[in-house]
Amino acid sequence: MANLQMTGILEKITGKDKDFRYMATSDLLTELNKETFKADADLEVKLSNIVVQQLDDVAGDVSGLAVKCLAPLVKKISEPRVVEMTDKLCQKLLNGKDKHRDIASIALKTIIAEVSTPTLAQSIHASATQQLIKGITDQNMTTEIKCESLDILCDVLHKFGSLMANDHEQLLNALLSQLSSNQASVRKKTVSCIASLASSLSDDLLAKATVQVVRTLSTKGTKPEMIRTNIQMIGALSRAVGYRFGPHLGDTVPVLISYCTSASENDEELREYSLQALESFLLRCPRDISSYCYQILHLTLDYLSYDPNFTDNMEEDTDDETHEEEEEDESANEYTDDEDISWKVRRAAAKCLAASIVSRPEMLSKLYEEACPKLIDRFKEREENVKMDVFNTFIELLRQTGNVTKGQIDTNELSPRWLLKQEVPKIVKSINRQLREKSIKTKVGAFSVLRELVVVLPDCLADHIGSLIPGIEKALNDKSSTSNLKIEALVFTRLVLSSHSPPVFHPYIKALCTPVLSAVGERYYKVTAEALRVCGELVRVVRPNIEGLGFDFKPYVLPLYNAIMSRLTNQDQDQEVKECAISCMGLVISTFGDNLTAELSACLPVLVDRMGNEITRLTAVKVGQSEHNAFAVIATSPLKIDLSCVLEHVIVELTAFLRKANRALRQATLGTLNSLIVAYGDKIGASAYEVIIVELSALISDSDLYMTALALDLCYTLMADKRSSSNVGLAVRNKVLPQALALVKSPLLQGQALVSLQSFFAALVYSANTSFDALLDSLLSSAKPSPQSGGVAKQALYSIAQCVAVLCLAAGDQKCSSTVKMLTDILKEDSSTNSAKQHLSLLCLGEIGRRKDLSSHAHIETIIIESFQSPFEEIKSAASYALGNIAVGNLSKFLPFILDQIDNQQKKQYLLLHSLKEVIVRQSVDKAEFQESSVETILELLFNHCESEEEGVRNVVAECLGKIALIEPAKIVPALKVRTTSPAAFTRATVVIAVKYSIVERPEKIDEVIYREISSFLMLIKDNDRHVRRAAVLALSTFAHNKPNLIKGLLPELLPLLYDQTIVKKELIRTVDLGPFKHTVDDGLELRKAAFECVDTLLESCLDQVNPSSFIVPYLKSGLDDHYDVKMPCHLILSKLADKCQSAVLAVLDSLVDPLQKTINFKPKQDAVKQEVDRNEDMIRSALRAIASLNRISGGDCSLKFKNLMNEISKNSTLWEKYHSIRNE
Repeated sequence: MANLQMTGILEKITGKDKDFRYMATSDLLTELNKETFKADADLEVKLSNIVVQQLDDVAGDVSGLAVKCLAPLVKKISEPRVVEMTDKLCQKLLNGKDKHRDIASIALKTIIAEVSTPTLAQSIHASATQQLIKGITDQNMTTEIKCESLDILCDVLHKFGSLMANDHEQLLNALLSQLSSNQASVRKKTVSCIASLASSLSDDLLAKATVQVVRTLSTKGTKPEMIRTNIQMIGALSRAVGYRFGPHLGDTVPVLISYCTSASENDEELREYSLQALESFLLRCPRDISSYCYQILHLTLDYLSYDPNFTDNMEEDTDDETHEEEEEDESANEYTDDEDISWKVRRAAAKCLAASIVSRPEMLSKLYEEACPKLIDRFKEREENVKMDVFNTFIELLRQTGNVTKGQIDTNELSPRWLLKQEVPKIVKSINRQLREKSIKTKVGAFSVLRELVVVLPDCLADHIGSLIPGIEKALNDKSSTSNLKIEALVFTRLVLSSHSPPVFHPYIKALCTPVLSAVGERYYKVTAEALRVCGELVRVVRPNIEGLGFDFKPYVLPLYNAIMSRLTNQDQDQEVKECAISCMGLVISTFGDNLTAELSACLPVLVDRMGNEITRLTAVKVGQSEHNAFAVIATSPLKIDLSCVLEHVIVELTAFLRKANRALRQATLGTLNSLIVAYGDKIGASAYEVIIVELSALISDSDLYMTALALDLCYTLMADKRSSSNVGLAVRNKVLPQALALVKSPLLQGQALVSLQSFFAALVYSANTSFDALLDSLLSSAKPSPQSGGVAKQALYSIAQCVAVLCLAAGDQKCSSTVKMLTDILKEDSSTNSAKQHLSLLCLGEIGRRKDLSSHAHIETIIIESFQSPFEEIKSAASYALGNIAVGNLSKFLPFILDQIDNQQKKQYLLLHSLKEVIVRQSVDKAEFQESSVETILELLFNHCESEEEGVRNVVAECLGKIALIEPAKIVPALKVRTTSPAAFTRATVVIAVKYSIVERPEKIDEVIYREISSFLMLIKDNDRHVRRAAVLALSTFAHNKPNLIKGLLPELLPLLYDQTIVKKELIRTVDLGPFKHTVDDGLELRKAAFECVDTLLESCLDQVNPSSFIVPYLKSGLDDHYDVKMPCHLILSKLADKCQSAVLAVLDSLVDPLQKTINFKPKQDAVKQEVDRNEDMIRSALRAIASLNRISGGDCSLKFKNLMNEISKNSTLWEKYHSIRNE
């Protein structure tokens, strides 16, 4: 049937009538697009001939439709037909009439775009390439034909370049010959054609192309236009091949720099192209360009102000007050000259400087000394586009400073932050001048610079607020201001208000309030929302505390209230505005409530109404939260704000929210209720309490510990309220207690939820109608293994023990003593029958002993030490935990006992060391001191065990030494240092691990002591024993995470040594003969894994020291191809680098594709166990995560290999699904 229809169409298509031909061609297009369309051999021939014939139709709209027919046709007919069509079209292009050439060219491009199979690509390439080369090189061809042929060849190369390896040399020669063509258009198209070819050229041919281009540039007497083309060629090559261009920089960079400086005065384009090529080198070949960085920096700084036709003789305006009349003159003085293109050079210089900033974090301090003053000076640039680039370059400098100096203190006079601080006055002065300009674009740019400045140095503008206010006022008040400018100005104002201390702004509040409040009334919702956010900050600034700091805030209360109220009551406005108005009103009420008594009855019901509204509910509750957190503070002062008109309604609404599905809403509600009950408990009835308890009991479970902690805190508040009736206690016992007892058995319970649970049990003891004995019994019995769920997890036993201890302490001394006696009695029984009971008893004794001195119970220590004999491992470890914790309760009695036992009981040593560790760790956390004699004894004892054969013992010793060092650094650090040169490898490793344990996040006394000695510990990274090297790597990792400032100075020396640990060492791989089969063991695996994890940490805290380009290749590249345990951290590192050092990653993107591709395509063996399959799944997801980060880099599409990898992923449905879910995480 279809073929009959086709025959009809084909008859009409050749008719005389143009309209018939048009309709028939249109029908043909519809048929070809149908999924079901299939053609036999005869029809294929007819179709391909007829479509090619239609391309020459005299009617333009018919030939246009014929081109559209080609796309579906190529997919529906056999390969020989497509090749035949391509041949005909090439003939038309080269030999046909002029009027048919354009359409032939478009048709060829359409066919090439549709080719998807490699075999067809090969065939088309074989038939078309030679004809296209002829079209390019034949002397008789016109310029138009050459240009069309180059265009099409460019498409072919871009798509199938890698399939054409055999013809690369011929193609390259043909194209290089055209670089010296007299026609500019031919040269330009040749440049992009060679660039398309370059990405798939071999290194030898790439070198050949580069050498020829450089030779042309080095030849004296080359024409200026040829020089320009060849410099463009270099830039295009480097952009196309990335890091592969590195080896040729030695030849090209000096040539470019010399052309740049020696070009004739009016050859601006030459300078522009040279700077663009240098920018591309900085971004694409960061490793090989290192030696030229400073030369390039000086060159860009020279050309940043290159303006030969304009002398800037305007004096620096020393007096800022004269700016009003200046404003008129400045625009009148502006110099304009359409011929002058020197601005292109300045723009290229700014972009090249930005590339230096982005790609060389290690040059930051140098950039501040040399580039920063120059950039600030160039804010006065007269060409607006260039000015935007100068602003952007400066923003890059600020961002890089923020990136590099995260978590550093800026006291060091060479640190980038300190250097930036010194420049702030100049920046502000220069930016203020820009804010007085007429151009909107300039002002927007100026505000974005200020905004970035405040983000990087939050408190840097305290002395300059006064000078910035006029600029903000003008941006908000000026009739000509656009919404974009207003938003920028408001965002900046909000950031400044939130990052500086309130008194700084008090002199300027009046000037700020008026324009901000008028912006609240703007019609465009984004301006309004931003203005409301600024109002929120203003409220905090105007009255930072109840006293008001001597600043009279009253004149601002009503204007702020009225402006926000008008937005709050307005129904038909954007969601974002509604939310901002609600949160802002909450702040106003909580801060100015005492001055708004008359208005409260009007605005509180509106807030309650918003709370009932589905969409604005969450904000209203959040507001409630900020509002009532503020009220919780106010409740104790005479400012008690009267909520009586809405209190009951609010409580009912909030209680209902606890049933809603939205998690954030439930969390916010719990916090708000808590604050309300603390402040207004006397106004809320007991019946409301009971309803709340029933609702919150449903929220207590281990599936959401954060919510559980909030719910238990609220329950605690309700029980602690003296006015609670006995019914409240009953409700808690019936509803909440069962949930709490279920929760305490959860192995997931930890952190704040555990703390809240302990407070809950303590409060229960005090509340009426709950007996201590019943509670204790239910807690202890919750540890019994139940037939349904089996035993209770080890972690849960610790939780139960902590709750028991809190319960006993809350119940008083008498109950506590009787409980301890009961627990010790359990220990005296035979352990084989009730090991679970004894396990829990030991943990409970430890937890009680830590909080209370148990020395009054005779021989408690000997009873506990008896349990060291138990056949069960968990009882032994619980006994050592208990002994250590009891010793914390009374050091003078129990510590000597433990030390004496360690010396005398060889068999129990490991357990006793664990007890000692418990004591030392607790003391270091509580900042307590040991007696002098104890420290000596402990040290001697620990150092004796440094060389123990058992790794477990060595680790405990190291942790003890590290934690004691926190208490007595001056004594212990030198003792550790002496042992770094010990002949025993185990001792060297133990002291380095000890240093690792002594570096904690909070500032400690040890920091200054260890700062002087760090290198003697960390330099053990070059030790000849792998255990010691690994210990040093782990210590370096901890330093980088907790105290990066301490190791900054050592990194230049340490990093090469650290990178060396990431390499697979053949000498550490051994084969173990297991009889029937051999097993390979890699002893270096743990060390490599630790080294990569250390680099990962360093990227977070010391980015300015890590030179990413020298690390990625070869180290990271080999890690991506290593064992599973090493690949995982490498994927993480790659994601971080893709985010922070894009240029370094882009430069070597091609070489990273293979290992990633191998990883995502890896299939486990048929007989692999489930664990191996799961690990492989994790690894594929981890690799896809890294690929997703790489895909976010702009410019990643210049890597053909990476493009192909992405295509491969998109075609594989399982991979694409995983990739998609990862991208949306």
